[in-house]
Amino acid sequence: MWSRALKRAAGVAAVLSGVGIAGGVAFASDDGLHPPHLGWSHGGMLDSYDAASVRRGYHVYKNVCASCHSLNRIAYRNLVDVCFSESEAKQLAMEADVEDGPNDEGEMYTRPGKLSDYFPAPYPNEAAARYANNGALPPDLSLITKARHGGGDYVYALLTGFRDPPGGVNLREGLHYNPYFPGGMIGMARPLYDGGVEYEDGTPATTSQMAKDVVTFLAWAAEPDNDERKRMGMQLMFTMALLTAFLTYHKRFRWVAIKNRRLEFKDMN
Repeated sequence: MWSRALKRAAGVAAVLSGVGIAGGVAFASDDGLHPPHLGWSHGGMLDSYDAASVRRGYHVYKNVCASCHSLNRIAYRNLVDVCFSESEAKQLAMEADVEDGPNDEGEMYTRPGKLSDYFPAPYPNEAAARYANNGALPPDLSLITKARHGGGDYVYALLTGFRDPPGGVNLREGLHYNPYFPGGMIGMARPLYDGGVEYEDGTPATTSQMAKDVVTFLAWAAEPDNDERKRMGMQLMFTMALLTAFLTYHKRFRWVAIKNRRLEFKDMN
């Protein structure tokens, strides 16, 4: 009886150590290859988004990613004064067909998009998305750089990490090998190829360049107020520094004289 209990306890300990619970927190991505850390231009405390890269990344998303992935939290008005002018953003919105309604007859209709419209989803509902992708549900990309362990590094590594499976790895039909995806098998085919889009500024559209630009765009989509928040933070730090200097001066040369003075009361009797 005791030998059976000891064997069971040893088996449980082996399982726990194998999944990483005994040694700490186990991430869902721990069974995939960890992405290398990349120095993003917007990663520093004083760094802002590269507007040109955000603009190029939008074109990569529109021409490649938008066919399967939604961006539900971003409206066309968010692009204004970030990477497009107001007139350019209006033109981009008008190119989209947006479902609206109901009209006077109680029916839904489509119309050209407006700045206030959010990016249209590629599928009308989750069931349609799964049906078109062999049962897999393409995630919304609005917060993808925040929702994945590794952030932009993981998304970049995933986009550029497609390769032939090593010997001994058998892929089921409809799956593709990517060592950065948990388990190594992903339903998404390689999305980026050299020359897949044509950049309007003449930048060579290599796979790595497109991946870098679309990750920058998705990082902006996850935190559109990143630059403004950093600017406000620097203003606050500058204001606090001035306030600290003023209070130090007041304490040292003004208040100290009052604080250290001696009061004597004479007996009037």
